[in-house]
Amino acid sequence: MGKYQCDTWYYSPYPMGYQNVDTLFLCEFCLSFFVTPDELTRHSKSCTLTHPPGDEIYRHGRNSVFEVDGYKKPVYCENVGYLAKLFLDHKYVYEDTLPFLYYVVTEYDENGQHMVGYFSKEKESQKNWNLACILVLPFHQRKGYGKFLISFSYELSIIEKKPGGPEGPL
Repeated sequence: MGKYQCDTWYYSPYPMGYQNVDTLFLCEFCLSFFVTPDELTRHSKSCTLTHPPGDEIYRHGRNSVFEVDGYKKPVYCENVGYLAKLFLDHKYVYEDTLPFLYYVVTEYDENGQHMVGYFSKEKESQKNWNLACILVLPFHQRKGYGKFLISFSYELSIIEKKPGGPEGPL
């Protein structure tokens, strides 16, 4: 994924043909996945994204947060779920992304906005949960992004005037 390569920790239910491969290559902007580096290279020449496909709702220095609606961008959000499952043991990969919003945190450089982590939340939570799933990619851990994502989820709750906390077991 971009300039990073890492071992994954868990199985993720990628579609047939993308499972049990030694290396899976991901477009760092649209999160499309490929079995060979040549496929990724060909894709990169036509991929027009340089940031997550949503609205930038926060920016500070080199970091931004993009809100991506699972209804408007279901393929991207499904790919976020596949990616997250590689690093989260108890993550359930939802085929139905429609009821969720995804908040993707990025770091900016001259090539674009690179994903460092995300959290998702239900658009309408019966139990007032403000966070359903959270992940900081392994190569960006221990930089304070986890605390930032949790704080950001609470700040959104304050703005929305919806008190709540994260979904269990968080």
